[in-house]
Amino acid sequence: MGIGIVATSVVMLSCVGCKSYWIDTSVENQSGQAVRELEVDYPTASFGTNSLAPGTTMNYRFQIRGSGPVKVEYTSGDEKLPNKLVRAQGLTLTEHQHGQLTIRLLPLGKVEFVPSLLPAS
Repeated sequence: MGIGIVATSVVMLSCVGCKSYWIDTSVENQSGQAVRELEVDYPTASFGTNSLAPGTTMNYRFQIRGSGPVKVEYTSGDEKLPNKLVRAQGLTLTEHQHGQLTIRLLPLGKVEFVPSLLPAS
């Protein structure tokens, strides 16, 4: 019984100082039109939604494994670019970064990436 307590204590102490690094992401549809088939790729994974109405925001939280760029892809509902596939690449993320990232989908297929990350990209 004493060995079990010691082993449990060792495991608990090894986790002291462990830190989870999360990025809280908001995807804001400021394009004025609905977008479809939205996908956000980040190092080793992705997230998305089938549609995002104009003026709405999608929130997602993730951890980074490795490093690589953030990429956004969606189908535009913009009258000037109907059913056009929009692709954009933003900043490069690295493991152990944490903080916030705002991705703004703007008119005419423009995408703005606004990071507030530590350590900075």
